[in-house]
Amino acid sequence: MSKKDMDRRKKFILELMGDPIYQPMRLREISSLLRLSKEEKRELYDVLDELCEEGKVSVDRKGRYEKVKGKWKKKKDDRYYDDRREEYGSEYGRKKKDKNKKEQPEGIQAEGTFIGHPKGFGFVEIEGQDEDIFIPESDTGTAMHQDKVRIIIRDDKKEGKRQEGVVVKVLERGMPEIVGTYQLNRDFGFVISDNPKFSKDIFIPRKEAAGIKNGDKVIAVITDYGSGNKNPEGKIKENLGNIRTPGTDILAIVKSFGIPSEFPEKVMKQAQRVPDHVLDADRDGRLDLRHLQTVTIDGEDAKDLDDAISLTKEGDIYHLGVHIADVSNYVQYNSALDREALKRGTSVYLADRVVPMLPERLSNGICSLNQGEDRLALSCLMDINEKGKVVSHQIAETVINVNERMCYTDVKNILEDTDEEAKKRYDALIPMFFMMKELSGILRNSRHHRGSIDFDFPESKIILNAAGKAIDVKPYEANVATKIIEDFMLMANETVAQEYCTEEIPFVYRTHDNPDPEKVESLLTLLHNQGVKIQKAKEEITPKEIQQIIESIEGLPNEAMISRLVLRSMKQAKYTTECSGHFGLAAKYYCHFTSPIRRYPDLQIHRIIKDNLRGRLMREGRTEHYAEILDEVARQSSVCERRADEAERESDKLKKAEYISYHLGEEFEGIISGVTGWGLYVELPNTVEGLVHVNTLRDDYYVFDQESYELRGEMTKKVYKLGDKVRVRVAEADKMLKTVDFELVSDIRDDEEEN
Repeated sequence: MSKKDMDRRKKFILELMGDPIYQPMRLREISSLLRLSKEEKRELYDVLDELCEEGKVSVDRKGRYEKVKGKWKKKKDDRYYDDRREEYGSEYGRKKKDKNKKEQPEGIQAEGTFIGHPKGFGFVEIEGQDEDIFIPESDTGTAMHQDKVRIIIRDDKKEGKRQEGVVVKVLERGMPEIVGTYQLNRDFGFVISDNPKFSKDIFIPRKEAAGIKNGDKVIAVITDYGSGNKNPEGKIKENLGNIRTPGTDILAIVKSFGIPSEFPEKVMKQAQRVPDHVLDADRDGRLDLRHLQTVTIDGEDAKDLDDAISLTKEGDIYHLGVHIADVSNYVQYNSALDREALKRGTSVYLADRVVPMLPERLSNGICSLNQGEDRLALSCLMDINEKGKVVSHQIAETVINVNERMCYTDVKNILEDTDEEAKKRYDALIPMFFMMKELSGILRNSRHHRGSIDFDFPESKIILNAAGKAIDVKPYEANVATKIIEDFMLMANETVAQEYCTEEIPFVYRTHDNPDPEKVESLLTLLHNQGVKIQKAKEEITPKEIQQIIESIEGLPNEAMISRLVLRSMKQAKYTTECSGHFGLAAKYYCHFTSPIRRYPDLQIHRIIKDNLRGRLMREGRTEHYAEILDEVARQSSVCERRADEAERESDKLKKAEYISYHLGEEFEGIISGVTGWGLYVELPNTVEGLVHVNTLRDDYYVFDQESYELRGEMTKKVYKLGDKVRVRVAEADKMLKTVDFELVSDIRDDEEEN
């Protein structure tokens, strides 16, 4: 065992024995607790022996080891005594404590949210401030992930370093419940959080874990947050099942993000009372569009179909109809259904399930635009010229009847002439599909001309077997059919937003602010070092200039990686009540109108539109009502969207780690997708990404160049940079941590040179 390994293990054992719940144990008991192999057990004996020699650990006559308290000296009879006498309350001890007590640093007080890190330190996010405050591990106090805290920001900021702070008070606990894995010991247990940012294990007394088995996924309620070295303490609230049971892993993610997975009884009863067909009374006053040739185009597995398309052409004018399910007819404001929908904010799409915003009876039933069924809709009927400009439009309450439920694959194959069977089956619709392709191209070119930015990243399609295990991962890329629907939905969203912004009616918009100038400057420096030349005309970068960057790297090996860096430099889109525009789309007006089954903002603005169409905004004082509630609707919707995005990412990472764990030792070709001081991230063609740790690059000592995003060998001068092709071997995959580790086998550039 190397000195470094010995020191690391000694530190670990001292931390274990320093825990308040630790009871003196024999060697075999410690070995059993840590689940050590025979070889590791022998090494543990050496570690304990050395700690005893150093006077840091004592062993009694029964062979039980414990950490020596205080500052100890060793006597001839191998007994230990305390030299401080602090624990006896002596004057000496009190003075010593006062001397060791930290003085409160000087600086500015602030309040924010503590974001934990697995290594013990953290960051505090302060609202309205772009840069987080770094909190060293020694200054975190009892703060834990997501806690609201008061901090003091130190005055002594070092040049080039992040601002540091000290947590002085926890104002509000952010995570009263923890989802994790129960680890059973003899007389007690721990819950190890699934969220690595919650770095402390939760101690569970045996009486609080009746019936819970080792390895079960559980929800633990924290009853005592601990202090100093004392772990938090809690009790088991719910057993989610054994980790080997299909679906338990994803259910744990759902619970850990606080996503409601079951509808309350009151909501379900209200959903049962909703009719399963369109009532005659609901047709009154609506525009009847059932004569139009109308289709839905969605994924093969989709069941909640909330948008349908119709398209005709007269002369130079395209008549595009985007027909959206009128969910607001069945979900009334402030009903149990509505309150639950606002609470959820959005449907969440995970690897093995969808957690819907609305009960299935609505989302897959009366609200879904199912083929051959009369359905209520809110339609945006647009007349578009050959330059892609909307010359006139009408938003109306309608009744529609979908002729065909199409899938993306069939439409793509028809347009690309690769499926004779599909062409025969949908022969009557083929002219409309080609007209859709034509109009889609016009709209896309129009957006491109004004500077709209298209990030074309392949998404991941994860294939699961009947037991819920990931058996394949594939890139899922956009095609001609998905682009048609995207272009038409964007056009409808812009058209609706422009009308309501112009009329100055209270509304919910989808906004995307300009990038932060400092991040843009850092990005431009990086791009310059990557050989991408771009000049900024004004102080603030424009969407057109971002677009030019994306186009200039098209076809390069590092295209996807640089595109991601560009994307990360931009701000996050959100919901607001101000119509401030959408930077990424280069759009002055934008909202979300087209998905009310799965997004609450869409449902909310449908109510506003219908009140406006029926003349109720002014007559019944609805304008004031919306002005009062919409800020909170926008805020809640943005929060729920971010929560859903994070849960979806975690679900994908977990299943990717699971999939690659079945391929340990196998070799793959990939591209360097990220470069950091701790190693290289390599992405495989199937979108699985893993880390090649810098410590595994044994042919040289590599240094990270932050300006050029490169790892450079000091002796060999070998350089690893974004976009380089490499061959890697799967070294490790941890499903719990959702991480994948690779080892570098070879640099493909070197292989090509040799050949």
